[in-house]
Amino acid sequence: MDYKDLGAAKMQTSSAEMKAIVEQAHAIQKERYAGSGLMFNSELSGKLLREHVRLDTESAALLEKSFELLGLSVRAYDRILKIARTIADLEGQPAVQKEHVAEALHYRCLDKK
Repeated sequence: MDYKDLGAAKMQTSSAEMKAIVEQAHAIQKERYAGSGLMFNSELSGKLLREHVRLDTESAALLEKSFELLGLSVRAYDRILKIARTIADLEGQPAVQKEHVAEALHYRCLDKK
């Protein structure tokens, strides 16, 4: 797509559709954390974060390499896991996958600029 065509491009997801996706993700989180006193992925920490965001070998390797290359802190690592969990929820995926970690890392890199 050419830059001049961006203004004419239609969004693929309407506001109403996005609202429904976000509401579904909130419902998933509410169910996941029922009885724990938590409501959202952003509230996860420590043991609960590791329990609810289990990475497969590929995802863990990507995050480890990024951790070393980007000089991430433990706090940044935890934030990336929370964001990856949220991305998976928005897609309705029960497990965090490599592409969710990659997207979360991308947002982290954008945040640093």
